[in-house]
Parts: sequence; C-alpha cells; structure tokens
Amino acid sequence: MAKGKAVRIRVILECTACVRTSVNNKSRGISRYITEKNRHNTPSALELRKFCSYCSKHTIHTEIKK
Repeated sequence: MAKGKAVRIRVILECTACVRTSVNNKSRGISRYITEKNRHNTPSALELRKFCSYCSKHTIHTEIKK
C-alpha cells in the first residue's frame, strides 16, 4: 500500500471578529481553537461558530494556514 497524504489533518480556527477589530493592538489576543478535519469530505476552508473569550460571545471562527 502506497503512503500518501493523511486523510485527517489538524487545523487552527481563528475568530474573525477579533481579527477585524484588531484586538491584537490592545494586546488582549485572538481566540483560537485546534481541531481536525477530514481532507476528503471537507476540501474547502472550515467555518464554525465557537465561543470567543475575548469578544464574550459566539462568533464565526475560520480555518487559517499554519
């Protein structure tokens, strides 16, 4: 059996609201989550609603490149 790319890969999800309002300038940080996705079932970028501790509400977190 040939070895190829792994089917499940680790991705980092980052809060879009924190990035847009540039929370980094206030040195509070950006909410990030680490999860896995199946490369074959979800080839596009992953978007999930997660809780952002810096915004104190549920926001959309999108996949970023490592």
